[in-house]
Amino acid sequence: MPYEPPPYLASLTLAEIAELVAQRKLPPVEGWAPQVSGDSNMRIAADGTWYHEGGVIRREAMVRAFAGLLKRDDSGQHWLVTPFEKLTIEVEDAAFIAVDCVRADDALAFRLNTDDIVIAGPDHPLRAVGDGETPALYLAVRRGCEARLNRSTYAQLAEIALAEGAEANGWQVSSKGASFGLLP
Repeated sequence: MPYEPPPYLASLTLAEIAELVAQRKLPPVEGWAPQVSGDSNMRIAADGTWYHEGGVIRREAMVRAFAGLLKRDDSGQHWLVTPFEKLTIEVEDAAFIAVDCVRADDALAFRLNTDDIVIAGPDHPLRAVGDGETPALYLAVRRGCEARLNRSTYAQLAEIALAEGAEANGWQVSSKGASFGLLP
């Protein structure tokens, strides 16, 4: 059955977004304890492109499948985990790229380059790093992995913040009861 990407984020209500999030069935990576470890010979470039042995992985379904197996440990190492083995994967910046953002009721919803949808909040905080000249925003996704907001998504979030009076409240946005600063 071919993969059907979710509809345009801005056309969805918060309830519809939450339903799409709930429908995504991820493997139970947290419960697996593989005994074999090694190197996957894979890399995720800073622009979100996946590579295996130097060649681009062009099948989007394969990238989505691998993305569901990702985790990052406390030392910052990214892993592809299966029930039988865990393999290192080189990640240049963040494992995911946030490519779209929308305000839906009291939530900020983000679409990732893998078509995953993440709702910012206490379990998925935003963090600002860098400096005034080169700021960067990251969204916690799952299992220690993050998504970097691309330029257009950063601009979408800034427009939302401005519409909500961000200049008056110190450039902060809120989502699901949590507040996040947009400046490093």
